[in-house]
Amino acid sequence: MGVLRAGLCPGLTQEMIQLLGSRGIKTVVDLVSADLEEVAQECGLSYKTRREQSSGKLEALQVQWVPAGRSEGFRKAPKEADLGPGADVLSLSVYTVLSTSGLDKLLDTGLYTGEVTEIVGGPGSGKTQVCLCVAANVAHGLQQNVLYVDSSGGLTASRLLQLLQARTQDEEEQAGALQRIQVVHAFDIFQMLNVLQDLRESMAQQVTSSSGTVKVVVVDSVTAVVSPLLGGQQREGFALMMQLARELKTLARDLGTAVVVTNHITRDRDSGKLKPALGRSWSFVPSTRILLDTTEGAGASGSQRTVCLTKSPRQPTGLQEMVDIGTWGTPEQSSELQGDQT
Repeated sequence: MGVLRAGLCPGLTQEMIQLLGSRGIKTVVDLVSADLEEVAQECGLSYKTRREQSSGKLEALQVQWVPAGRSEGFRKAPKEADLGPGADVLSLSVYTVLSTSGLDKLLDTGLYTGEVTEIVGGPGSGKTQVCLCVAANVAHGLQQNVLYVDSSGGLTASRLLQLLQARTQDEEEQAGALQRIQVVHAFDIFQMLNVLQDLRESMAQQVTSSSGTVKVVVVDSVTAVVSPLLGGQQREGFALMMQLARELKTLARDLGTAVVVTNHITRDRDSGKLKPALGRSWSFVPSTRILLDTTEGAGASGSQRTVCLTKSPRQPTGLQEMVDIGTWGTPEQSSELQGDQT
């Protein structure tokens, strides 16, 4: 049984060995068999660091640069010449980073194309509000197209218009942004799979407009269509859930989109701890996960939320921010927008 030692794999320093040892992870077998997310959260590591240690190689070397002539909020991966000596070009992920305006610090400058980002929270925590804010910012601020798949009935055109009106008073700009957001309703797993497959197979015909192809796909929520299929004697439910997972990851990877999904919170039957719904198999689908929680004393009707990063390939987990989901501002700013937040 191999004992962990400094230099055994990238990122495995003596300090890291001591930190892992304090959590009972002392051998290679312990490290490889441990739950990736739990280790990252307990040790304060990024998910990327944990993967580098367990696999023994860099899997997602990413260096950011701001291309000349592009709108603010975009970043792309560099060319090989920009990487410097010793970089493994085959392990590079080429991506675009789309600013969300409100969560950029937690997400390491924004949403990454090629990845699935999950927003987790209980009822009234503001998951739909965050999705609407992301859609409004991408459509207006970055002038990119968004496909919004609504499976919970939480999207309202009036709320979306409010968000755009807070960004600009120009009615032409508002109309242009609304045209860049395509809304599709899918209230069961089969409708949702059809929508995503249509997007994958004939993207140009199905979900594009004069300003270009879809850059962000929002699914609000995956739980609404998957939860009814799980448990009991419905054995096909798990297979359908994993088919949905493959479609989402294929959209992100092959079509170069940033995929955002929402998920509910459930309580673990053994430990009693709160955790994302849909189980362990689904937990590996998103690359990044953030947890929304109402601020103590604010109640679900208020707009202030505590946002915690619980999974990330780039940032240490456990980072928290206080945000005003009504205005994407700080808690000190007055709320200009009122309305239901689901």
